[in-house]
Amino acid sequence: MNLKKISEPISSELETFEKQFSNVLKSKVALIDIITKYILKQKGKKIRPILVLLSAKLCGEINDRTYIAANLVELLHTATLIHDDVVDDAKTRRGIASINAVWKNKASVLIGDYLLSKGLLISLENNEYGFLQLTSEAVRRMSEGELLQIQKARNFDATEETYFKVISDKTASLIKTCCKLGALSTAIDKTDVEKLGVFGENLGISFQLRDDILDYTGRKKLLGKSTGNDLKEKKFTLPLIVSLRNAPKKRSNEIMKLIKSDRTKKFDEVFDFVMQYGGVEYSIQKVNDYSVIAKNSLKDFKDRSVKDSMMEFVDFVSGREY
Repeated sequence: MNLKKISEPISSELETFEKQFSNVLKSKVALIDIITKYILKQKGKKIRPILVLLSAKLCGEINDRTYIAANLVELLHTATLIHDDVVDDAKTRRGIASINAVWKNKASVLIGDYLLSKGLLISLENNEYGFLQLTSEAVRRMSEGELLQIQKARNFDATEETYFKVISDKTASLIKTCCKLGALSTAIDKTDVEKLGVFGENLGISFQLRDDILDYTGRKKLLGKSTGNDLKEKKFTLPLIVSLRNAPKKRSNEIMKLIKSDRTKKFDEVFDFVMQYGGVEYSIQKVNDYSVIAKNSLKDFKDRSVKDSMMEFVDFVSGREY
């Protein structure tokens, strides 16, 4: 199942969103227009606006408020990706040169700020203060999650509990917000909004877990991503955390010493360690556990086609190879 098939119940609405998003990015400053046109060429998967639209349609009829929500989350997500590339000194994004590689860091940070401000203004101009509160909370959580991950990488003391705190905040918070905003734009029953929040939170955790597994097990050659990036940045993700816990103390200490070292070619040894001591296997089981919770949160909804698409979305996330 691919995203195009999953998006079929909202295909026309997704086209409307894409046209709106292109217009939202426009500015009277020539450099901003040049950079935002370049952003549109990067052709992301549009996972977050798709979730907004599906969640809205599951709860009612898509309307102007739904499109405001979809534009808001895509602006926020795009801004965070640009800022992340600056922080990580990434040279590519989705298979082409990143914004900072082409226009350098100063312009990249400023264009990210521009996109964030556009999202805030869209909410304020349409009196969507509830949307603004939800997205502000997501930004706070995303920042806290990233900073907690940096702290744990520096101290080399990440645990399974802190790992799930990190991914819940840095990834799941925005996906949860997408689903809640979509539902909020159409739902009559406010308990539906909370159910979609549960769906988004658990889908987001599953998404990040799968991403962290792929950093060990490999990816298709898409998006300019490769294996071992987390290890290079000394990020302790679940496969490694679990393997360090499962292995004999002497072997775990050897691997910790290797990770702390400046040796550049250490991924193969750590990969073998993670496979040997069950880190990947355990993480895959966790993906399945969170996927089940996400699916169960949809059981009371009636719209069969949209509900099926959201169920398939969970399978797409948990089984993706890139």
